[in-house]
Amino acid sequence: MATHQTGTRDEWLAARLELLEAEKALTRRSDELARQRQALPWVRIDKAYRFETDAGSASLADLFQGRSQLLVYHFMFGPDYAAGCPSCSAIADGFDGIAVHLAHHDVMLWAVSRAPLAELQAYQRRMGWRFPWASSYGSDFNGDFNVWFTEAQQREGGIDYNYRREEAVQSGDSEPPVADMPSRATPDGAAVGAAMSGTDKATYTRERPGMSAFVLEDGVVYHTYSTYARGLDGLWGMYQWLDRAPKGRNETGMWWRRHDEYDER
Repeated sequence: MATHQTGTRDEWLAARLELLEAEKALTRRSDELARQRQALPWVRIDKAYRFETDAGSASLADLFQGRSQLLVYHFMFGPDYAAGCPSCSAIADGFDGIAVHLAHHDVMLWAVSRAPLAELQAYQRRMGWRFPWASSYGSDFNGDFNVWFTEAQQREGGIDYNYRREEAVQSGDSEPPVADMPSRATPDGAAVGAAMSGTDKATYTRERPGMSAFVLEDGVVYHTYSTYARGLDGLWGMYQWLDRAPKGRNETGMWWRRHDEYDER
């Protein structure tokens, strides 16, 4: 016996046509939001950030590799992690398929993390990924773009993430606040993610996910856009499919694993 409402094909079609109008309205609204993103003022970047890449030391301008646009995914992988964040890993599983298309449309896609390059390379080999991944170890880059915070900031209420100030952790409290990230909609997300990354919850949550966009014009790099938390939902491919599945996201806890950690079924 079906647990969901059932009906005839004609009833389904009538409901589907009504939904179609709502979907079209959402598409038009999404197009308008894209125009608003592109209309944001550009902010010139004068700080000389340095990154370590497979090809050696690089500047932010070098990451463009001849293109005029650069998209950076801020991947949660700190120097004290034993492995990359499982949620960021699930998002990054989709990068290889699209990076080649972006690169042929004047856009470079990079992941950037604070872990040393050798650790990123080892993890990338494990995951079988090919997209470009740079280490910002020792750089101000992650801190300046609000995806890494110090323990003092965490304790004293100095974390500004997703354009809001987080509350300070009370003295003696070993459980820091958890960001409203897509994976954190489940109450166990930070604790499970920390364990899967081989670190403690406090250290794990000082790293945050995000995405930033840059443009290179007349030799000058400008920051154009950044998004965090649920703003990354559209980049998380599996959720776009789940939202179209009969039972939707259907989650009560952190169910996903790295793609090499699932039991065969």
